[in-house]
Amino acid sequence: MPISLEKNQTISLEKTVGGSLASVTMGLGWDVAKPKGFLGRLLGGSDSIDLDASALLFDAGGQLLDSVWFRQLQSKDGSIVHTGDNRTGAGDGDDEQIRVNLSRLPRGVQTVVFTVNSFTGQDFSRVENAYCRLLNDAGGAEIARFNLSSGGAHTGQVMARVYRDGAGWSMQALGTSSSGRTFQDMLPDIRRSL
Repeated sequence: MPISLEKNQTISLEKTVGGSLASVTMGLGWDVAKPKGFLGRLLGGSDSIDLDASALLFDAGGQLLDSVWFRQLQSKDGSIVHTGDNRTGAGDGDDEQIRVNLSRLPRGVQTVVFTVNSFTGQDFSRVENAYCRLLNDAGGAEIARFNLSSGGAHTGQVMARVYRDGAGWSMQALGTSSSGRTFQDMLPDIRRSL
């Protein structure tokens, strides 16, 4: 049964799945918030929001080693792959996914930070039902889920991090609000999350 994480909560991935973990997928899903009130319904609004998921690889000293996002869909070593950019949030299930082969990550990678940002600049008050979830690629079972729907004027969020914890891996739900059209704009907030 998946764990529903709260902000800043940490879990050991190996303990949660009951064994070693070779590969995971971080899924991101969202919907466009429905206009509220008579004027909101009358004036309508955009029926799409382009949120973008990114995975950033850091060493133990906080140095950014590589990035996977809509402009670079695979890490240099091939251990992380972004499945593609969803520009609307339409449809059920995950809107974007990033696959991480933990067993292939270079030894120097200490932390993988997952972020989401609104490339088109719409803030999170326009987003509802947003979540990130971590799946075990061996069988597809959901390990953990974190609700990202906090509303607000921010255009980005540092969702979670997966990091080396002894011989295994742990995940921490972060939920840190940020601003920016890409992860580069959010780097100061991302580094504080390390």
